[in-house]
Amino acid sequence: MATQSPFSFLDSLADRLAAGPQPPQWVVQEVQQRVVLLLNHVLMQEPEAMARLARQRGRVVSAQWRHFSLALLITPAGLFNRAAEGAAPDLRLEIAENSPLALLEAVVRGDKPPVRIEGDVQLAAEINWLADHVRWDLEEDLARLIGDAPAHGVAQAVRRAAQALRQFVGARMPTAGSGAMPTVVPGDRTAP
Repeated sequence: MATQSPFSFLDSLADRLAAGPQPPQWVVQEVQQRVVLLLNHVLMQEPEAMARLARQRGRVVSAQWRHFSLALLITPAGLFNRAAEGAAPDLRLEIAENSPLALLEAVVRGDKPPVRIEGDVQLAAEINWLADHVRWDLEEDLARLIGDAPAHGVAQAVRRAAQALRQFVGARMPTAGSGAMPTVVPGDRTAP
């Protein structure tokens, strides 16, 4: 008899939320703006990332998961801004995994989720470089608020909890390959 994951309710919850009433447009815009601010905060800690993005200024990247989407315009400073409504994207990224549980499990394992990529190859390579090399130093940001020693203690506790969660998920997942490879859409302008 197969055992069901204790987190399987996430799939049905996400489906019910998607089918239910949608939030007002101003709420969606505010959440998107907060995501942009967080992305820019992380990027500003990595000058190489900003330099790479600055070479792609004026380009639009569209990210999509289920019915959630965000279109980002790359600024001349090498940061992101929300793209104008209806702006044609130069690169489309669509997370192919529909299940929130499976997506969460992949992230906890440290794997990249499968992504469907359409558009400019060079821009896709730069975004992939960002995903591989840019990390949020949460401990440093926390240290600015509460001091170095308490921030280090909190960060260690979070790392231990994350490791325990990885072990928990890993013990309950069938062994697969070493990581998920992005799904690529064939075409003459598609990322490698």
